[in-house]
Amino acid sequence: MLPTSRYFRVALSVAATLLCIYLFGLLRGFFMDIWAVISTVFYPFLAALIISYILQPVVELLHRRRVPRSAAILCIYFTFAILVVVGVLNAVPVISRQISQLVSSFPAITAQISHWMDMVNSRKQYLPNTVRVGLENALQQLEHRFETAPTGIFSFISSTINAIFMAFIVPFLVFYMLKDAKAIGRAMVGLAPVRYKRRVRIILHGIDETLGGYIRGQFLVMLAIGILAFIGYLIIGMPYALLLALFLAIADIIPYLGPIIGIAPAVIIALTVSPALLIKVVIVNIAVQQCEGNFISPQIMGRTLKLHPMAIVAALLIGGELAGVVGLILAVPTLAVLKVVWTSWANERRSRVPK
Repeated sequence: MLPTSRYFRVALSVAATLLCIYLFGLLRGFFMDIWAVISTVFYPFLAALIISYILQPVVELLHRRRVPRSAAILCIYFTFAILVVVGVLNAVPVISRQISQLVSSFPAITAQISHWMDMVNSRKQYLPNTVRVGLENALQQLEHRFETAPTGIFSFISSTINAIFMAFIVPFLVFYMLKDAKAIGRAMVGLAPVRYKRRVRIILHGIDETLGGYIRGQFLVMLAIGILAFIGYLIIGMPYALLLALFLAIADIIPYLGPIIGIAPAVIIALTVSPALLIKVVIVNIAVQQCEGNFISPQIMGRTLKLHPMAIVAALLIGGELAGVVGLILAVPTLAVLKVVWTSWANERRSRVPK
C-alpha cells in the first residue's frame, strides 16, 4: 500500500510535472509541426478576439440605446472603414517613404556600426579576458544580424503580405463574435456537466472581464505611447519619427522588455547621426516612460491583472522560450487567465469546507 501523507502526494505531483515537462521536451519537434498547421487558424481567431474586445463596449452602448446588435456592428464597421481609409491616405505614404529611406540608408548605418566595432576591437586588449571574449561574441552576433537585416526586412514584408490576405477573414470572425458572444458563452457552459455548470460560468465570466479589461487598457496605453513618442521625435528632429514611434507603441505590449526593445532602433539610428541626437532620444523615451508609469497606465490599466512582477517575468521567460515574440505578447494574458481559473477553483473548494 502506497503512503498517503501530504508530503508524499506533493512529491508525487512534482515528479509527475517534471516528467511531463521532460516528455514535452522530447516531443517538442512533433508539437511544433502540429502548431505550424494550427497557427494558420489560431492567428485569425486571436486577431478577431482582440478586435472584438476593443469594439465590445461600443457595441454594448449602441445596443443599450435600442440599436439592434447586427446594425450596431455594421455601423461600427462603416465608421471604422472611413477611419481606415483616412488613415491609409495620410499615414501609409509617410510610413512607406520612411521605410524606403531607411532601407536605402541601411548600408551607411551598417558601415558606421562596423566602424564602431573596429574602434572597440582596437582597444579590447585593455579589457579582462572574460569580458573581451564576451564582447567579441556579442560583436560578431551583432555584425551578423546587421549583415542579414536586409534579408530579414524582405522576409518581413513577404510575411506582412501573407498576413494581409489572411486578414480578409478577420472582419467576418469579429462580426459573429460580437453578434453571438452571449450565445457562444451559453454554448460553452452547456457543454459542461451539470455539476460543473456554475463553476464554468463563473470562470468564463472572470476570463471575459480580465481579458477585456487588459486588451482594451493595453490598446489605449499603446495609442498614448505612440502619440507621445511621435510628438517627442518630431520636436527633436528624429528621422523616421512616425515609423519609430509606431514600433515603440507596438513593442510596449510586452511588459518590462517592451520599452527596451522599442527604443533600440531609435538609439541605433541616432548613433549614426550625432551624439547630441542620441541624448535627445534617450531623454524623450525616459519622459514617455515616466508619463506611462506615473500617469497613463495607473489611470487606464490600474490594477487590472493584480499579478506579482516576479510572476510576470517568469511568464515572459517561459513564453519567449516556447513561442518567441508571440509568446512574449501572450504570456501575461495567459497568466491572467490561469490565475482566474485557479482563483475560481480555490474559492469553490474553500466554500465546500465546513466551518
